[in-house]
Amino acid sequence: MNSWDSLYQQNKQMSIYPWTDLVSYVIKYGNINKYENRKDFKVLELGCGVGANISLFLNLGIDYYSIEGSQTAINLILEKYPELINNIKVGDFCKDINFNIEFDLIIDRASVTHNTTKDIKKCLELVHNKLKCNGIFIGIDWFSTNHSDYYIPDSYFYEDDEFTIYDFKQGQFKDVGKTHFSDEMHLVELFNKFNIKILQEKLIENVIPKDCHIFAAWNFVAFKI
Repeated sequence: MNSWDSLYQQNKQMSIYPWTDLVSYVIKYGNINKYENRKDFKVLELGCGVGANISLFLNLGIDYYSIEGSQTAINLILEKYPELINNIKVGDFCKDINFNIEFDLIIDRASVTHNTTKDIKKCLELVHNKLKCNGIFIGIDWFSTNHSDYYIPDSYFYEDDEFTIYDFKQGQFKDVGKTHFSDEMHLVELFNKFNIKILQEKLIENVIPKDCHIFAAWNFVAFKI
């Protein structure tokens, strides 16, 4: 059983409302009005969890699909959205995106970031192949190397991968397995087959309590080239 499926079985990481940054980016940069009928617009979410972002796309009238690694999470989603039974599949988006569809938009909110650099590169190759010409990839909360938890003492880095840490003993990423962090140059290298149109780094520092913790992550919009 993967670590995320175990967390969902324990009722942890149960986010159920759309992430604010994702809503803003999709509305502003997602080109969701490209068709007269929004049902013709196809979006794929990589790692939907228990479905926090689904209501956004259904309310917009968009044709929504997802690949999620946890069958537990999918079962919970289908209790609420039984009409999506053929649109949400259990799988590993670093190995296969098993929909015979080209997508206008592919999104990820902090799911791809729980993989090694090697696997993220494989995922982005699959994403590139599944996007339509000039299709858009929106990434939200891809963790930055400026995040405090990137500097936790005694962190375990994957061999030959300075950007991926596993087996956190403390902090935000405890019990979630591997977590990947990026700096600007690394992101540009990962997306060398894309044109990055928007790249913003978000840094949030705790003032009260004053624990010197900084949440740092990247939001970005990349077009297939």
